[in-house]
Amino acid sequence: MEKGIVIERSRVAPKERGGLLTAAAKSFRKHWQLYLIVIPPALFFLIFKYYPMLNAVLAFKDYNVTKGIWGSPWVGFKHFKLFFDNPIFWTLIKNTLLISGYLLIVGFPIPILLALALNEIRNGKFKRFVQLVSFAPYFISTVVMVSIIMLFLAPRLGFVNVAMNHFGMGSINFLGEPGMFRSIYVWSDIWQTAGYSAVIFLAALAGVDPSLYEAAKVDGASRFQKIRHIDLPGIMPTITIVFILNVGSVMSLGFEKIYLLQNPLNKINSEVIATYVYQIGLLNANYSFATAVGLFNSVINLILLVSVNMVAKRLSNTSIW
Repeated sequence: MEKGIVIERSRVAPKERGGLLTAAAKSFRKHWQLYLIVIPPALFFLIFKYYPMLNAVLAFKDYNVTKGIWGSPWVGFKHFKLFFDNPIFWTLIKNTLLISGYLLIVGFPIPILLALALNEIRNGKFKRFVQLVSFAPYFISTVVMVSIIMLFLAPRLGFVNVAMNHFGMGSINFLGEPGMFRSIYVWSDIWQTAGYSAVIFLAALAGVDPSLYEAAKVDGASRFQKIRHIDLPGIMPTITIVFILNVGSVMSLGFEKIYLLQNPLNKINSEVIATYVYQIGLLNANYSFATAVGLFNSVINLILLVSVNMVAKRLSNTSIW
């Protein structure tokens, strides 16, 4: 009997595969324009995202320029052990987590609140003006943004210190104070990206059923009650997905901005994994060690992403996969 089942399965399987191939060919002929549009981004990810992953093997080798990546000798977890035993290891982890956690706790709710506030504005011109003002900083390049921050916080001629001097307070070297670095980085990042991030939640609010607002109006609900019982539940799946993605990139702080704001005075609080990889990998030409540090960083991000996704799926039945 079991032989008969095996024979029957072997006969059906090719037919099923043929049916799938036929369906795929039919779909391609019918929607070939859509498939054509998908090809360029698919090639982009394959060439510039997935193919370079093969070179992560450099973390397990002692790189030799003449021998190349694949010809260099295998050293196993040597570079990982060197990184874990490095006295600066825990400082890098602490700085990265503190800045990322600060940015996540403070920066994540603000775009949601901004989107909810914009959704309640009934004056179209004023709403567009607020959107423009909050959205515009996102298009400022990182270099220009850092230059603005430095000019505003300059010890002698900066706008902030001039205003403080006007009220009888002394000047402060903000970028020279290690304890102020995290707040400067986080709040300037919120100013630059809050308007752009709010667009996602505004789009989610646009999909809320209008009949719910009409029913709430009939019941005499206030604006805050509408936000609490209609808006927030309506965009909660979007909030969950964005939160999962943000947690998944906790260890991946923006290198450019931190590196440009960094100086010898604040380095004790501003040295993170990204800047350390740049210093070790490019400036000191220790490519294997830098690759090992970067790979460790990516693995931690992956673990956080999978873990938070699992928790979110159990608690809210909303997840990325």
